[in-house]
Amino acid sequence: MIDNMKVTAIIAAAGSSNRMKSSINKTFIKIDGLPVIMHTIDKFQRSNYVDEIVVAARKDDIEYLKTEILPLGDTSKVIGVVEGGDTRQQTIANCLEFLPDDTDIVLTHDGARPFVHVETIDGALDDVLINRAVVVGVPVKDTIKSVNDDGKNVVHITPKRSLLWAAQSPQVFFAEDLRRAYYYCELEGIEGTDDSSLVEKLGIDVHMFLGTYDNIKLTTPEDLVLAKLFIDNGDVK
Repeated sequence: MIDNMKVTAIIAAAGSSNRMKSSINKTFIKIDGLPVIMHTIDKFQRSNYVDEIVVAARKDDIEYLKTEILPLGDTSKVIGVVEGGDTRQQTIANCLEFLPDDTDIVLTHDGARPFVHVETIDGALDDVLINRAVVVGVPVKDTIKSVNDDGKNVVHITPKRSLLWAAQSPQVFFAEDLRRAYYYCELEGIEGTDDSSLVEKLGIDVHMFLGTYDNIKLTTPEDLVLAKLFIDNGDVK
């Protein structure tokens, strides 16, 4: 709890694992002896501010998650496992319907980002009290090229690098704002690229909160190699 407000984290683990080339949900893959999703849950368990956790999973994974994965560690804050939708946006919408009515602040987080720092979670929650809508991210290191949409990959513009950030998660909002954003975008048929892009449709300014470069999303087999390096070097706790 923060400033007498109830905080709930939504951890989305309902996506496909096609790019991971894995026969199982990529968040069930073990790193450092535990499934990825358990490392992710652990970070929110250890936050001083997060009161409750909701996990979203694919329908076929829910029973296995409940009986074989969650018992592997401390999941005392987990209040439910929600069936995911066909898209991430639908998955979060399902979770918002499940949330207790007295939830004041919501964090949305990718289940495949197990290396988020607890300090980042708590810092973003402090920041949302000031800036209303917050996205954890990092300034890009590479030059970014925007190309025309005619399929020829001709550069249209080179944006100023100092203005570009790579969005990560968690993304943090007041529950009422996030619910209104999802309701509005459903009515208008808007598909966003992340939760903050939906909140932006309400005219709410979204603030970038500086995270860490090791908060990677495990998407491909190469990411697992990088994850092992993080663990072996003791850089991630």
